[in-house]
Amino acid sequence: MSLDYATLDLLRQSHPAWRLLRSDHAPLVVSFLHRVFIAPNVRVMSQADLAEALEDELFELRERAGPGSFPKAAVEYLNDWAGNDKGWLRKFYALGSDEPQFDLTPPAEKAIAWLGTLTERAFVGTESRLLTLFELLKQMSQGSETDPAARIAELHKRRDEIDVEIVKILGGDIPLLDDTALKERFQQFTALARELMTDFREVEQNFRGLDRRVRERIALWDGAKGLLLEEIMGERDAIADSDQGRSFRAFWDFLMSSRRQEELSAMLERVLSLPAVSDLKPDTRTRRVHYDWLEAGEHAQRTVSQLSQQLRRFLDDQAWLENRRIMDILRGIEAKALALRESPPPDETMRIAVPVVDLELPMERPLHTPAFKPSIADTALESGESNVDAGALFSQVVIDKAQLERHVRHALQDRTQVTLKELTHMQPLRHGLAELVAYLQLADQTFAAVIDEATTDAVFWQVTGQDGFARSRQARLPRIIFVR
Repeated sequence: MSLDYATLDLLRQSHPAWRLLRSDHAPLVVSFLHRVFIAPNVRVMSQADLAEALEDELFELRERAGPGSFPKAAVEYLNDWAGNDKGWLRKFYALGSDEPQFDLTPPAEKAIAWLGTLTERAFVGTESRLLTLFELLKQMSQGSETDPAARIAELHKRRDEIDVEIVKILGGDIPLLDDTALKERFQQFTALARELMTDFREVEQNFRGLDRRVRERIALWDGAKGLLLEEIMGERDAIADSDQGRSFRAFWDFLMSSRRQEELSAMLERVLSLPAVSDLKPDTRTRRVHYDWLEAGEHAQRTVSQLSQQLRRFLDDQAWLENRRIMDILRGIEAKALALRESPPPDETMRIAVPVVDLELPMERPLHTPAFKPSIADTALESGESNVDAGALFSQVVIDKAQLERHVRHALQDRTQVTLKELTHMQPLRHGLAELVAYLQLADQTFAAVIDEATTDAVFWQVTGQDGFARSRQARLPRIIFVR
């Protein structure tokens, strides 16, 4: 990055880390976030727990600086720090929970880490860094060598050096690192371990950015589903095959090995027991730093898993067909929200009716009324004769509303709307007016329907009279339009 005036001025105005350093409340923000997130290596904390911890912090500060020093409540400060104009916390809702969760953002962690380097160090080691640089160059040089003879010569050289060292040790000459070298290397180890934890949040944020782009693309997509899936899969493969993706996968495979974990635990146990390292009073969490790496890596893996779940939900054709109308409404809302995200209007965007609770007082409820229990007289029934026409008992018809509903859904699969007249043309009325009334009931209770009062449709059906001849009947009514 070029550190010219324009670039630095833009960073000063827009980068969250620089905004944190310029903030009047930077001491409060940095000390609190370091204490609750970085020091104990906490990745996610609920709003209730984080607000309680901040309230205790504010209480102590108000006792020292006066009651008017920090006038707002803890939750207001948290929401302010998570706003787009700050960007020091990430506020989100976990899957299956309605309680807000908070996590530290990578820019805020970078600012906190940089402030930690401003303190004066009693001991600054340079030898271990030079050896590390030399070893890195050696690995790159040897790892990129394509000449087999050169590779074999280097391996022979290393074998000879190892043989010489074995001979020295067998002869009683055991070279050991002095206390200065041990302290220097341990300081470099702890610094790299902290930087690795910081890198994890940035990797996780990159995966969340991919998930966000996928959701935005699904919300705004208006073409074929196959083309969308091809684009999404291609972008995900590009991220996985990128330098960052391959490096993260190699790190994860290395750390998931049980043999490597046992080896790391044994080496940490031995190093921390050395007197020179104990004099430095290392952090107690250093003993389990590799487990902290595992926990941080799992968060990144969960982000990838959520992306896969989003794709699986999109691939569910049955849910897609059943919820097509709901999906269209939600996508319309998401598209409008994305359009307003970058340039929100100065006035109100929309009005939302205030929810009102229906109150029902106890005295308004009716008293209990015992059910009427009929008394059946024990009377013997006698057969008799009557001239009543029994044909009325068999002239009743039953309308299968489920079949009519399936007919409407089938018609809406390949179109966005269909009229009642078109439905009766595709499947004529078999039970006359009763079936027409059933369609009207479906339009009112089951489907979204629109009534066009300006247009009148005529619906026809056939009725068979007592003489056996079919007669045509019609009903004229405003146009009924079923929409999905």
